[in-house]
Amino acid sequence: MKHKRWLIGALILLIGFGGIAVAQQYPMAGPMGGQQQPAQPTSTVQLDASFTAANEWLSKNNLSLTGSAGGRDDGAAFSQEMILFYGEAYGNPAHINIAQRGGMAKRAAVVVAQRSLAEYINGFAIVGDTLVKDGVAQYDVIRSAVAGFIKGVQVVFQDYSPEKDTAIAIIKVGMHGPDGFATSVYKKMFVTEKKMDPQFVKAIHEVDGKPAPNFKAAAVPTESYDGLIIDATEQNFRPALINRVFTPKGELLYDPSKISQKVLVEQGCGEYTNSVDKAKAALGTRGVKNPLIIKAVGTVSVSDLQVSDDDAVSIFSANQKKGFFASAKVAFVLK
Repeated sequence: MKHKRWLIGALILLIGFGGIAVAQQYPMAGPMGGQQQPAQPTSTVQLDASFTAANEWLSKNNLSLTGSAGGRDDGAAFSQEMILFYGEAYGNPAHINIAQRGGMAKRAAVVVAQRSLAEYINGFAIVGDTLVKDGVAQYDVIRSAVAGFIKGVQVVFQDYSPEKDTAIAIIKVGMHGPDGFATSVYKKMFVTEKKMDPQFVKAIHEVDGKPAPNFKAAAVPTESYDGLIIDATEQNFRPALINRVFTPKGELLYDPSKISQKVLVEQGCGEYTNSVDKAKAALGTRGVKNPLIIKAVGTVSVSDLQVSDDDAVSIFSANQKKGFFASAKVAFVLK
């Protein structure tokens, strides 16, 4: 029971976890693609062919790093359907043979990236020690530790620069699919193929520890909308493994329990884009031809949106007619 409550809390708050501990990891420079501009290189970073090649690979594939020393881009993970992390390591002076030196440095870079990915997904603990003697700091040491098991991690880029004696690596783990991170989490929410664990349902239907009533209304005549787009560009909203939609009265309109198990495991709670046109295109690939477009009026949390009472009735009525909640034909437009 406690384990399930902890897991649900972790799911709902996943995107709010703060910080990424960094070990031998530096911000990438140049165009990164994706949804936000990367941090500019600091004076300690000297660009070379390896960094340039990595940036070119990211740009060519229109991808963004999910995390680096420059910050984190949670939206990118959902919009590009993968989590990307970058690691850097140095050659071991004990390895005289250049092939061995480069190979081991590249392997170390992969491990550094894996560590950061594990910290991002599982959270991490930080312990600090500071000794002050006679009013003067003698030392200040921070130790971090993380443990985790992550399936489906792939190395998608590696390079070693003999000139800098530095290796870099980029790894990825998919969000959905057989070995996807979100897939493995969603599967734990079901006791059978069609039945979600009642404890998860209960937790999903709670806000601040109190149950949120399901929205109910008399259906009104509406067009044959076969999908939903919620424009959240004016809200402080982030994609998450669990995104919910509420009314201003706190009634729950949309949540994962309303999605079929197969769809939730394979596709998640919906699509995430940065424009309404892209949202239409994303839903179009899933057969949606006439989506209802609604503007969010507020948030309950960074992963929960609010829509107006009138829009809630429109959404409810459209779903009653076409049943697009079950197939998660919902797109969220982020700023």
